[in-house]
Amino acid sequence: MENFSVLTGIAAPMPMVNVDTDMMMPKQFLKTIKRTGLGISVFYDMRYDENEAERPEFILNQDAFRNSKILLAGKNFGCGSSREHAPWGLLDFGFRCVIAPSFADIFYNNCFKNGILCITLPEAQVEALTVQADGSDFSVDLENMQITAPDGSVTPFELDATRRHNLLNGLDDIALTLQHVGKIKAFEAKQQASQPWLYT
Repeated sequence: MENFSVLTGIAAPMPMVNVDTDMMMPKQFLKTIKRTGLGISVFYDMRYDENEAERPEFILNQDAFRNSKILLAGKNFGCGSSREHAPWGLLDFGFRCVIAPSFADIFYNNCFKNGILCITLPEAQVEALTVQADGSDFSVDLENMQITAPDGSVTPFELDATRRHNLLNGLDDIALTLQHVGKIKAFEAKQQASQPWLYT
């Protein structure tokens, strides 16, 4: 997993409430177990019409926001099913950070497992940032836990220390396990000596 330190990029405003994981990644795209190639399908029904042509009014189809790295979302973002393809799609599109007043719990956890920083802020603060989302760059500094808007204003945020540490160091669940590989091997050697039948 790529580490997250300071992210500078365009923030796309999508202040819709209750955006669920089916809206992010419709069921027809859940066949793959690969984490790549899903960016083109994220928000599919909102991005494309029945002829698979882009809807020009949708924010991510507008030239200023095609390369967005930050998503400014509404309350209860990521509700619905637990499909991990939703954060896979966001990440493959280019999003590394989602800022919202609240998140669905499973989606929130899945984002951190895949290297996406979710920031929870009061609704008024998210709205204040959204007003400035005009295609200009924002900066998200995880080390100092602050967001710098295009006008130079700084918004601090809070985050669980473990999640922050893992993102800063690019540690997913597998990498965290591999940090204990010495202890795992020692346990296996001891177990194999005392219970060899388990290894035949």
